[in-house]
Amino acid sequence: MLVEPTRPCVAVRYQEYPRGRVAFVSIDNQSKLNSLSSPVMGQLIARFAELAIDASLRAIVLSGAGGKAFIGGADIDEMAALAGPAQARAFILKVHGCCQAIRDTPVPVIAAINGWCLGAGLEVAAACDLRLAANTAMFGMPEVRLGLPSVVEAALLPSLIGWGRTRRILMTGETFGAAEALAWGLVEEVHTTSSLPAAIDALVGQLLEAEPQAVRNQKTLMQRWEELPMSAAIAAGVDAFEQAWTGEEPSRALRRYLAERLAAKTR
Repeated sequence: MLVEPTRPCVAVRYQEYPRGRVAFVSIDNQSKLNSLSSPVMGQLIARFAELAIDASLRAIVLSGAGGKAFIGGADIDEMAALAGPAQARAFILKVHGCCQAIRDTPVPVIAAINGWCLGAGLEVAAACDLRLAANTAMFGMPEVRLGLPSVVEAALLPSLIGWGRTRRILMTGETFGAAEALAWGLVEEVHTTSSLPAAIDALVGQLLEAEPQAVRNQKTLMQRWEELPMSAAIAAGVDAFEQAWTGEEPSRALRRYLAERLAAKTR
């Protein structure tokens, strides 16, 4: 009996914690190393649009199914069939749409990187707020070896790893490992494959210790900082601090902290 191959999909599962809900998003296109085809990208954008309006959500963990790849890049077969500039533009705008959907989601997005993270996959990882990798993960931007420049969210790389390393990996198309990614600041932590889930869970726990609206406000503000000169970035911070006091969260959290401090002194 023939077994019909699994159709590529982007799956979401939720886990409830004492301090809120976390979504685990998995890109499942394993026969192509979880590459981003148009159907996969459409699903990814749709899933993140749904998550963005979930007021109870505290964080998102994004991973690739199967353990061999986070995202192995954009779908090579689909790119090879592009019939000219107009189709090429439409395709790359879908890649950008995936990255923008992640950045537009108001809660922190953690990339759990295991295996290959190449091209569009590295751009998606850069669009995430935090990146944890297995020590077997491999990274690269091989587009120039295929006659193409690295584009869209590759523009985020200089702020993560500096212009020199960005120039090197984009102009050579070379691959590099998790140790280099950690040393360069591309990822925040590296763990063994078996310990990566526990490390992700620990980071989620730390995020849940913070106040939910404050974390959302912080993500929004940091993205504004990326595009503002220093004086304007500071002014935006002042506005954000003022705006925070329109809600009850700061007063409630500060009262709780003072009460806990007093209780600790009286023990």
